[in-house]
Amino acid sequence: MNNFLSLQEDDEKMLGCSLDDIIAQLPRRLSFGVQRWIDNTPDKTAVVCGQQRVSYSELGTLIRECKEFLRQHSVRAGDRVLLVCENGLPTLGFFLAASEMDAIVIVGNARLSDREINLVQTDSDPRLVIYTTSDSTDAQQHAINASARKVTLSFAQLMVSDVFEVQPELVHEDPVDQTLAMIYTTGTTGAPKGVMLTHRNLTFIAFVSGRLRGIRPGEGVYCVLPMSHVFGLSAVCASVLFSGGCVFLDSRFDAQQVLTTLADESIVGFLGVPTMYALLLEAMSPDWRPKSLRFMYSGGSPMEPDLKRRVQEAFGLTLHNGYGLTESGPTICQTRQSNPLQNTSVGYCLPGVELKVVDGLGQAVSQGEVGELLAKGPNIMKGYFRRQQLTAEVLIDGWFHTGDLVYQDESGAVNIAGRSKELIIRSGFNVYPPEVEAVLTLHPQVSLCAVVGQSRDGNEDIVAFVQPVAGETVDHQSLLELARQNLSGYKVPNRIIEMETLPAASSGKILKHQLKQSL
Repeated sequence: MNNFLSLQEDDEKMLGCSLDDIIAQLPRRLSFGVQRWIDNTPDKTAVVCGQQRVSYSELGTLIRECKEFLRQHSVRAGDRVLLVCENGLPTLGFFLAASEMDAIVIVGNARLSDREINLVQTDSDPRLVIYTTSDSTDAQQHAINASARKVTLSFAQLMVSDVFEVQPELVHEDPVDQTLAMIYTTGTTGAPKGVMLTHRNLTFIAFVSGRLRGIRPGEGVYCVLPMSHVFGLSAVCASVLFSGGCVFLDSRFDAQQVLTTLADESIVGFLGVPTMYALLLEAMSPDWRPKSLRFMYSGGSPMEPDLKRRVQEAFGLTLHNGYGLTESGPTICQTRQSNPLQNTSVGYCLPGVELKVVDGLGQAVSQGEVGELLAKGPNIMKGYFRRQQLTAEVLIDGWFHTGDLVYQDESGAVNIAGRSKELIIRSGFNVYPPEVEAVLTLHPQVSLCAVVGQSRDGNEDIVAFVQPVAGETVDHQSLLELARQNLSGYKVPNRIIEMETLPAASSGKILKHQLKQSL
């Protein structure tokens, strides 16, 4: 109890308000939290993207230009706009412009395959599709394939689709009900589902994350995490701009580029996935020193103790950890700067968020016992777009059922024990085996396929076990080429293992636990 009270006091000190007053601090629309700094600190730098340095005043101009573009292309309040994008000024500008207009942005990763982008577009039913071609050759290729037309803005080149006849969503004044962003996750069925995140979801994470990290006006934070993932969108970009800071946007991770920027620029924070930290260690010279780095956070996949130790020794800073899902906007738990933990726990729930750890019957488990994590709070999604049944399966009486197995240690910190679903997390991206299996079994020489994850160096490899068609031998190269053509790069298997017969139960279900044990 004393630990809880101490944590609560520290949180309230960092937040600058009591836990009961957090909601009162949040603007009705996410962009209003950025507009505050456009009005109050117009000359401070808001965004650094490559050679472009944009002040808050210029960011305001950029948002207005994006709003006018959307209006000229018949985007209305409640309409959905699909961005096929990577990190850059257009992605940020259209995200904030949509907030101003009560439109909904589907943030689509340009590195997805044509098949995946088409699935997202079909499911989300957008009014308009915008391709950020200045920032992404992949977006350009998608645009060419879709016969989109070129458009020039003052700060970027784009390509844009025709305007589609669609029905807009109802617009709600209440930020709890009004959706701002949709992030797609393929789910355990392999079918894409749009996670609807409201203004309340995203402003809560932006406000709390920025305050708990102590980001001050003018301070820089590096963001190479994709804005097509809610980690980069809200927990980094939105949180920095909510704090009046400067976000250093980069579209592709390059370890040497990151180290150079951290050494040359006044950047106080870096957030990444464990793989990024491992690559930074490999690229770091013995005499490298950051200029202003004050905090580092890891998320997106489990952190191995040895990697955490080596990163902390090299950087001379605590490597903080966190946990969440797309459906939680994304953060549920994180360690606190005032209370660094030496283990790889993901820390404590965010202020304003409630947790329960339950058994298979929904009953609370004792401290130290493993159970499923349930969460409730202002960060939990509105639901899955046009998927009422799926929504009802995970949102029950206000509690979000994460499907992840955890236990709480004696301090109350949450420790991840495993995942009840078959989700693989590779380089911070979710990979769902059924989706990969569905592609691999398209190969004419493959009869059955089972995909599992294998932990390695703070990451997870994707291992595909394949059973060939009787009398055939699977051509591994052509199978991998099929995967590359139909899946984004991080979903392509690292290894293919051919077996004459995959182990199966009497029901015909493949026994994946046996396959994992064989690795």
